[in-house]
Amino acid sequence: MKIIYYCQHILGMGHFFRSLEIARGLDREQVIFVAGGERPEQQLPPNVEYHQLPGLCMNENFGGLMPTDETRELEEIKEERTATLLKIFQDEKPDVFLIELFPFGRKAFRFELLPVLDAIKDGQFGDVKVACSLRDILVERDDGGKHEARCVKYLNKYFDLLLIHSDPKLAALEETFQALDQIRIPCEYTGFAARKPAENVRDKIRAELGIKNNEKLLIASAGGGKVGGTLMESVLESFIELKTVDCKLLMLTGPFLENDKFDALCTKAKGHENISIKRFAADFTDLLTAADAMVSMAGYNTCMDILTSRIPAAVLPFAQNHEQRMRAQKLAKYIPLIILDSADQSLMATAIKNLLDQKRITTDHGINLEGAYNSSESIRKLRKV
Repeated sequence: MKIIYYCQHILGMGHFFRSLEIARGLDREQVIFVAGGERPEQQLPPNVEYHQLPGLCMNENFGGLMPTDETRELEEIKEERTATLLKIFQDEKPDVFLIELFPFGRKAFRFELLPVLDAIKDGQFGDVKVACSLRDILVERDDGGKHEARCVKYLNKYFDLLLIHSDPKLAALEETFQALDQIRIPCEYTGFAARKPAENVRDKIRAELGIKNNEKLLIASAGGGKVGGTLMESVLESFIELKTVDCKLLMLTGPFLENDKFDALCTKAKGHENISIKRFAADFTDLLTAADAMVSMAGYNTCMDILTSRIPAAVLPFAQNHEQRMRAQKLAKYIPLIILDSADQSLMATAIKNLLDQKRITTDHGINLEGAYNSSESIRKLRKV
């Protein structure tokens, strides 16, 4: 079976990595992964063929689309992307079109998605099934229900299946989407699509990082980095001020953190041999098994990484919308989790001290983390219908 998987990340990397994990679950299928954001340095599964559309992104205030290449015009990029996406379908004629988030988000990308969906509906590429890949919690809207009505319209017109990557006991879709009962296509909860760390790598990684038996490792992560600069600054200043002995700090700023902010962090960390700063780590989930505590944002993938690695963690939710705070608050009912209200240095210092005193979580949280496998099974059944 051939699947075209469309994923457009615009701010962080969460959408990309969740989609990649689901593509990994489709290991018996040929997955043509079509992405429109900047590509992280991440190895792809052997069944995945990667297609990069000309890049588009947004700033942290969601102020409209911008080319990732500043030398190009927006309309030129949009025209090229639309033509490229249609050609991929004409050439490949897939069995399934899997779309990440749309129509629940990515409204700004209707310019390229609707022409493809209309062509599929008209049978131009053969019998193509269409599925939506959706995260657990949606961003709030204040438009009198227009957004939800548009979502329902598109789902009922173009789509055959809605996959909700959540465990409903933790986050049910109707909590953030009131019109769920108006959707006429099948809607399936898959469980969370969680990345799985490698087994028995803790000692190996700690040796590679030079972590002694009596030392602890604290990891600070800003996800993609566009909105994590304040978090990184606070962690670094707090860690230096604490003068923590027998502890090392590894900071992962994210590949999209501005160069001047990254350079400022590196300058401040100079002379502190127990502090390392990197932009990105492809083996992040494995690193967490080697670490003793983590401070991070509260995006979907990070929260799943906390669950799979069972690491003591503090999170600072993105303040621009309620999604990350809502997820963190729900998660805190199942595991010990420190939720920070701000990046205030005194709060951060207290959180770091508390984390380093905690032990790894040993109790079973009972949350379904098999979203990648379950999604792949649902997609395979969809094509048999």
